[in-house]
Amino acid sequence: MKILKFGGTSVGSPERMTKLLDIINPAEEQIVVLSAVSGTTNSLVEISSKLLKEDKQAALSQISALHEIYNAFVEELLPEGAFLEEGQEVVDYHLNFIASLANDFFTPIEEKVVLAQGELLSTTLYHIYLKSINVPSVLLAALDFMKTDEDSEPDIPFIGSHLKPLLEKSKGNKLFITQGFICRNSFGEVDNLRRGGSDYTASLIGAAIKAEEVQIWTDIDGMHNNDPRIVKGTKPISHLSFDEAAELAYFGAKILHPQSVFPAQKYKIPVRLLNTLEPKALGTLISAESEKGKIKSIAAKDGITAIKIQSSRMLLAYGFLRKVFEIFERYKTPIDMITTSEVAVSLTIDFTDNLDEIVEELHAFGSVEIDNDQSIVCVVGDFSADTHGFAARVLEAMKHIPIRMISYGGSNYNISLLINSKDKVESLRSLHNRLFE
Repeated sequence: MKILKFGGTSVGSPERMTKLLDIINPAEEQIVVLSAVSGTTNSLVEISSKLLKEDKQAALSQISALHEIYNAFVEELLPEGAFLEEGQEVVDYHLNFIASLANDFFTPIEEKVVLAQGELLSTTLYHIYLKSINVPSVLLAALDFMKTDEDSEPDIPFIGSHLKPLLEKSKGNKLFITQGFICRNSFGEVDNLRRGGSDYTASLIGAAIKAEEVQIWTDIDGMHNNDPRIVKGTKPISHLSFDEAAELAYFGAKILHPQSVFPAQKYKIPVRLLNTLEPKALGTLISAESEKGKIKSIAAKDGITAIKIQSSRMLLAYGFLRKVFEIFERYKTPIDMITTSEVAVSLTIDFTDNLDEIVEELHAFGSVEIDNDQSIVCVVGDFSADTHGFAARVLEAMKHIPIRMISYGGSNYNISLLINSKDKVESLRSLHNRLFE
């Protein structure tokens, strides 16, 4: 069985939704994971924000506007008669349900419920569309099997043990449709896998049922060797290892949710990144195999804050770094890069909600310097110890750009450079010219 995930733009209009059958083969066993219609999640976030601020009228006005959008969507998607009526009932049910929450005390728990409505709408409407053209399908409720544990980590054994009986119950059917992004937490409450979580859903389902392959369909033909929005002449990469894909996804490649690689990697499920607008394009295959002797791609991550702690107490001391890291652990703040010297440690973070508290505690160890508006530029490829010259080519391309930090050797797959964000565009173009042109 294959898992096919389609993002918001792939179901962003009735026309795009109907064209999914150019890709989906109803004769093959497939689970189709759908995101919300593009723009819906943003609207639901805004509605939730207004309800949290108790701005009821503004929220109801936006719900009404979204209702009109979906009414027009359904009228174009479904034929007249019973199917159109069924689609309108679905839209009415979900949008009226959201409006009803405005009458109660609205909390972040209700916010998660509101955000789930986008995927519930898109999957139900697509299921009705398939019925209207006599294509058999089974609609699976992700909330019946997608679950996270008490650490908010997906519970893959639970997913498998609850999804397999649902598939078995509908044995003989080949096409299954379910929601991306949404799940239940350890308390049984409606929750989600955060933005981009539909990729994660597809990978988790693939891992849980040992699927043949996971396909991530977007509006770009695979992962490119640089950011096509900034650099001209980028090309899709035909093959990446799981480790290389994880590095690129984490450090800025928007086509893939960073966490979605790991379930597939653990269970050795190949992942393909494909283009709904060009279904015959080869895209990018992500697998356990790695190509030696190549630089694959360049990515950049913005919104980085650099922190430097300088202290003579580091000299010949043990336990110093542990105490520093414990501060970040207490404030649940991940660290991206780290470099050390005899008397200083520099590191980067991208989550700054608790920065003031962290800095205050770090002052107990020595002087602390903060640099905001930084970017990490990551070059991914074969940087194993026996590879010659690649690091030198990277640094040669960056010789005219001030570099704040370098991370090299922590992974066989990348070299990361911290720069001021104003130099990002020049860095990406310079690296591209030196490494690929």
